[in-house]
Amino acid sequence: MEREQAEKLLFEHLRNRNLRRHCLATEAVMAALAERLGQNSKRWALAGLLHDIDYEQTKETPDKHALVGAEILTKHGLPEDIVNAVLAHNFRKEPEGLMENAIVCADAVTGLIVASALIRPEKKISALTADFVSRKMKEPSFARGADRSKIAYYEKLGLTKEEFLEIAIRAMAEIADKLGL
Repeated sequence: MEREQAEKLLFEHLRNRNLRRHCLATEAVMAALAERLGQNSKRWALAGLLHDIDYEQTKETPDKHALVGAEILTKHGLPEDIVNAVLAHNFRKEPEGLMENAIVCADAVTGLIVASALIRPEKKISALTADFVSRKMKEPSFARGADRSKIAYYEKLGLTKEEFLEIAIRAMAEIADKLGL
């Protein structure tokens, strides 16, 4: 599936602008991680873009989140590695390998980065540093929805926290116009 088709499919299933932005951010972070790790950035990006395709459909039944998404993606002919990454992003399957571990931390870090940008006077992702986001990450009351234990999956990629945050910030800054930041 080409990226344009994937975005169209996502937008058919997700109406909420902020959820769409989250998926775009996760796509960007996944592509950047794939490049850094010498992996297929197109496939990783598709996994990031489509990981929450069923979010609105399953919001009343969160135990089905990712399971319904995997069904949608399988029906549309997405490859097994992408379907497995979608299942792994919220532990519907135990994350295995680089792509599945990457989507866990990429999904979680986007909210932390957005929250960090919004408290800055500039309200721009480009104004963030890895050090600033790392310090905010240490505050349990800041961006409570950004699960620190999931963000820590960067370690399974062989990255330091600083490297991971720099990659994620840079990736999101490159699409800041799409994110409104």
